[in-house]
Amino acid sequence: MGRERRGKWGADPASFTAPEEQIMLLAHPAVLDDLVQRYTELERALISGTGEPTTRQKLADVAYTLCVSTGTRDIDAALIAARHRLPGARPADDSVLSATG
Repeated sequence: MGRERRGKWGADPASFTAPEEQIMLLAHPAVLDDLVQRYTELERALISGTGEPTTRQKLADVAYTLCVSTGTRDIDAALIAARHRLPGARPADDSVLSATG
């Protein structure tokens, strides 16, 4: 008698297939709201020169967390994505960017 291959929970590991679409966990809107507020406060402090010596690193850390939490790779896209998930967001918010700067 051959022994069946079983994974940790008793299923054959070969029976699991990768889904065609990847599933991404979404951060809770309250977490996103806190991250957006923290990013904005740190950015203002850095621009105004009132920040602490660690402000730049804190800003980079919050930016990274926002990108990971929204599945984006740059902070501008992360901020737009986060704001769209906040309660009261309207479909038109941040959706039209001016071509002229």
